[in-house]
Amino acid sequence: MKGSLSLQDVSVGFPGHTLFDIPNMKIESGQMVAVLGVNGSGKSSLMRTLLGVLEPLSGEIIWQGGRPEIIGYLAQSSEFDRSFPMRVRDLIAMGRWTTQRYHFWLRKVSHQAVAAAARQVGLQDSLDNPVHTLSGGELQRALFARVVMQDSQFIVLDEPFAGIDQTTECLLMDLIDNWRDEGRTIVLTIHDLTTVLKHCDSALLLGSGIATFGHTKDVLTTQNLVSQGYISVDRLAWLEDQGSLLGLKHSA
Repeated sequence: MKGSLSLQDVSVGFPGHTLFDIPNMKIESGQMVAVLGVNGSGKSSLMRTLLGVLEPLSGEIIWQGGRPEIIGYLAQSSEFDRSFPMRVRDLIAMGRWTTQRYHFWLRKVSHQAVAAAARQVGLQDSLDNPVHTLSGGELQRALFARVVMQDSQFIVLDEPFAGIDQTTECLLMDLIDNWRDEGRTIVLTIHDLTTVLKHCDSALLLGSGIATFGHTKDVLTTQNLVSQGYISVDRLAWLEDQGSLLGLKHSA
């Protein structure tokens, strides 16, 4: 189906340094896939590989029905230069630049489409504000609105909830759920296990050079989380005492 892909014997990393191997992984169309792992485990490298920015060291990435012309992408907010002089509406409209020719894209983007995208993230009253005046949460909303404008069937989100408050996270998570309900495929890097267990269909856990993929509850077991270095035994015990991981399996 359109929007799905398979990774067969794929190795991710850089020449002379393999981060992890994926023997077989299929991302189904219309599913939400969480990518988890400690810093340095290769999460962002996987995202860049899916985007085609980074070539796999070996193996094959197979897109069902062909690679999408546009892949929706939200980079980590730390990669965005907030000092660049533009309005919120201009940032949102940039989601359409790949469908327009050269420097004419901005004036051809529908003002109604930009306004509709802004309403989805609660920024309809901030369209003419300079980007540098936005709070961290408002900037993330604007970047999500830019993804809305990309209107892609396959969406990659790299740390979409980093540095934002819970209210904004809930709003954006609802938007992601809506994308999945529309049949779009979403791959996102995320740290909160409770959110993953509640919202994601499958998970890829990276750590200790190992990639474990499957149904969320089958992957996020206590044994996998500890053995792949995602969480310490003491931290796991504390979370369980707090009742924070009620959906977690205790066996592999």
